[in-house]
Amino acid sequence: MKYVIGVDLGTSAVKILLVSQQGEVVQTVSKAYPLFHEKTGYSEQNPEDWVTGTIAGLQELLQNFSGAPEDIEGISFSGQMHGLVLLDGSNEVLRPAILWNDTRTTAECKKIVETVGQERLLEITKNPALEGFTLPKILWVKEYEPEIFNKAQSFVLPKDYLRYRMTGELHMEYSDAAGTLLLDISKQQWSTEICELLDLDPNICPPLLDSHAEVGTLTAEFAEQSGLAQTTRVFAGGADNACGAIGSGILEDGKTLCSIGTSGVVLSYEASDDKEFGGKVHYFNHAAPNAFYTMGVTLAAGYSLTWFKDVFAAGESFDELLAEVGTVPAGSNGLLFTPYLVGERTPHADASIRASFIGMDSSHQRKDFVRAVLEGITFSLNESIAIFRDSGKHIDTIVSIGGGAQNEDWLQMQADIFNATIVRLKSEQGPGMGAAMLAAFGCGWFHSLQACADVFLEEGKQFTPDPANVEQYEKLFAVYTEVYGQTKELNEKLVAFRK
Repeated sequence: MKYVIGVDLGTSAVKILLVSQQGEVVQTVSKAYPLFHEKTGYSEQNPEDWVTGTIAGLQELLQNFSGAPEDIEGISFSGQMHGLVLLDGSNEVLRPAILWNDTRTTAECKKIVETVGQERLLEITKNPALEGFTLPKILWVKEYEPEIFNKAQSFVLPKDYLRYRMTGELHMEYSDAAGTLLLDISKQQWSTEICELLDLDPNICPPLLDSHAEVGTLTAEFAEQSGLAQTTRVFAGGADNACGAIGSGILEDGKTLCSIGTSGVVLSYEASDDKEFGGKVHYFNHAAPNAFYTMGVTLAAGYSLTWFKDVFAAGESFDELLAEVGTVPAGSNGLLFTPYLVGERTPHADASIRASFIGMDSSHQRKDFVRAVLEGITFSLNESIAIFRDSGKHIDTIVSIGGGAQNEDWLQMQADIFNATIVRLKSEQGPGMGAAMLAAFGCGWFHSLQACADVFLEEGKQFTPDPANVEQYEKLFAVYTEVYGQTKELNEKLVAFRK
């Protein structure tokens, strides 16, 4: 029996999956590591923590593995996007990694737009300048830490650094490169134009390759540290959302993913790069060969529900909190929630907007508020789906993963609000499974990722739209879309009162 490993390098922990040729998840191991918030808006990690966490996880996995290390044929990666790892000429780390959720770079984003031009930026990268992306972080280091920047010879993203430490080979693959704001998405090459306009040496950008490409085998040192065989084949991997799409079977037109974790993502497969969204949604290279995906983001999706529970039901479980949601009619008896607790991303890139409950009266009970929170999160995600559909995209089937797939009442809400069939997977492993599938495909076990998905993934229960609820939600969604404009100015005034 042969196996592959998927390594999911997340923001809070590394998760490692051991998967057989039949797609069975034999083992999972997770190792946490710290985040550092030196100042408000700063979010950093020590890249060495990723390496030591991965080594510890692999050691634990192999201790409980009945086969031989040589039976593990390949390994690939999923990684948190956008994080900046700066390296010197010896590929030594120059400073802590600046992560995707670091927001210090507003001025740098403005500089990018002013220098490159908004329209030209969208033509090349298909994405607007946002604080989370990698290029603004590079410019921040150049401005505020010039002595460090002057030593920099290259940069990579988190999972690329981990892969370098395992193989001694330095690369970046297209799905993560697409989130740097330096990649020409259509040409699949670094944009020398953007580099030159911002006075950056294009040579700082590492060589590019496909997500399923083989980069080599393990170094003798890493094999000894981890317990893996030195012959283990290593494949490039992909960005977490791209791998999440692969691990959910989003591999053909018409397939869309709804992932509700702390944040929420609606991701749709694109066979070409020729659609125009004007920067309203992200447009990235897929980890699947010669494909792309579009993506909208709700910043406080599952976080909105967690916040509500922590504030109003601290001693209860989520199951207890949601127990009566099914008894509340669609529309929560006229109560509406907007999930802007930490600002919003799609379709409103607005750091100042804040959440609202609209329509409260004395008849409302806690269960109405709970359902309103679930509906509000789903309405926010539906704004991304509306953008996709307005572009002419046909969406009739959506795979739901994450916390939003754990409650059947919420799954039915998604079916009714999205007006699409919602599919839940029988065994959901997310980006780690996508990484394992890239390794399986790279090893030649399957002729395509779709063929791999046919074996590795199995669909579970489906939820179909209720026509009466669809009609109700279409009316309510129209009201929801008005709330942002009606409360934007009020929230800007309230900023002065926040402590």
